[in-house]
Amino acid sequence: MPERLTYRRQCRYNTKSNKQRVLRTPGGKLVYQAVQKAAKGPSCGDCGKALIGLPALRPMEYRRLKNREKRVSRAYGGSRCAKCVRNRVMRAFLIEEQKCVKQVLAEKLAQKEPSAKKSKK
Repeated sequence: MPERLTYRRQCRYNTKSNKQRVLRTPGGKLVYQAVQKAAKGPSCGDCGKALIGLPALRPMEYRRLKNREKRVSRAYGGSRCAKCVRNRVMRAFLIEEQKCVKQVLAEKLAQKEPSAKKSKK
């Protein structure tokens, strides 16, 4: 019959934060070893995909990292993936272009109206 094992920490319930694995010591005894939760890692705020170039750590571990290890050297680095940043830049550019086109069309219309009034007289 297998050995009975006891938890080595205070929590005595099989919860998400109290996962254990069985380990055999050099003396031949079986003991519990606490297992840390698996880290999910950062994901893109727009599309939800995992961000490339950033380590998958638990939140407390991120606090210990340097700033250069927490982000990528790019606009929105560490927050959005490259594809979403490209889409954002493209969208902003096209919106600005649309404003310019509207302005040019309005100027053309403004030039035509006075000339139309003069020709009627």
